[in-house]
Amino acid sequence: MSDNRIPVLDLSPEIESLWDELNAAFQSVLRSGQFIMGPAVRDFEAKIASYLGVKHAVGMNSGTDALVIGLRALGVQPGDEVITTPFSFFATAEAVSIIGATPVFVDIELDTFNLDVSQVAAAITPRTKAILPVHLYGHAADLDPLLALARQHGLRILEDVAQAFSGEYKGRKLGTIGDAAAFSFFPSKNLGAYGDAGLFATNDDGAASMARMLRVHGSLRKYHNEVVGYNSRLDTLQAAILNVKLPHVDEWSAGRRMAAARYNELLRDLPGIVTPCEKPYAHHVYHQYTVRVLDGRRDAVQAALDAAGVSTMIYYPVPIHRLPIYAGQGYHLPQAERAAAEALSLPIWPQITADVQQRVADALRAALE
Repeated sequence: MSDNRIPVLDLSPEIESLWDELNAAFQSVLRSGQFIMGPAVRDFEAKIASYLGVKHAVGMNSGTDALVIGLRALGVQPGDEVITTPFSFFATAEAVSIIGATPVFVDIELDTFNLDVSQVAAAITPRTKAILPVHLYGHAADLDPLLALARQHGLRILEDVAQAFSGEYKGRKLGTIGDAAAFSFFPSKNLGAYGDAGLFATNDDGAASMARMLRVHGSLRKYHNEVVGYNSRLDTLQAAILNVKLPHVDEWSAGRRMAAARYNELLRDLPGIVTPCEKPYAHHVYHQYTVRVLDGRRDAVQAALDAAGVSTMIYYPVPIHRLPIYAGQGYHLPQAERAAAEALSLPIWPQITADVQQRVADALRAALE
């Protein structure tokens, strides 16, 4: 931190600790001259497939592209419906719309902010092709009931793991439980590149082959294009950075969990605040530490924290079904709408100190008083 203000995320401890390795990785790519689909990409795909325990890991330009290509690789087509959450970053639903399918929104659980799986069955129609759960803020969605529904109705499941890399569901890595998964390595993520980057992961040979084809203009052999695809190759420099960072991700996730435990203790008796939950099935990795500020005070509390030098973020102030592109479709999703009015994410990163967290807690207490 360059001044006394507390940011939402501070990447400088990570960068400083890895400075020499990062420089060596940069120089290796620069000297190789192989900037597109170079050896670092293949190396990263192999390492991350091993880490996750999947057969196929396909590097992409971004997490958004991983969603778009992932849906197509699983056979979702124009006119199909995909059931998903209204409380996520826009890209989750946007990816469905980009390929000509229709996102169907189901309300969330207020305690986890994730898809309420008890409401999914009622949303299934003859046009439903897939379910797209999001593991929001680092907490797993409840996957077993979704898997049962998918088997019953012949649906595919694409996990959106953009915010939950290294998280787990009942001891299994997120992104390995559904038919496939999309990951984002945006710089702020638990495993982040220093630019846009993403990944499609699956055990399905056919889906992996299609994803590899779609990411390079619909061709498996150069200049032999079979379908209309995309230019969505993982940049070699970003892959090299991710190769440096991947061995540290479990240590960083443990640091986030430790920070969350400190916040839980500091905020335990604070009236007007609901701290994050962790369900027994989830290994939460706290991409965000998101509280709920009750009684309509969230925006005022955020302003007071800002005045006190504490940065916060609101993820997300408008649920997706209320955005202009989807508004007017008749959705009434009260839990998502309440979350959008109450959610406030506090500063968190793996190396955040107890002193900084005490300052945040003190400022939050003063803002509420």
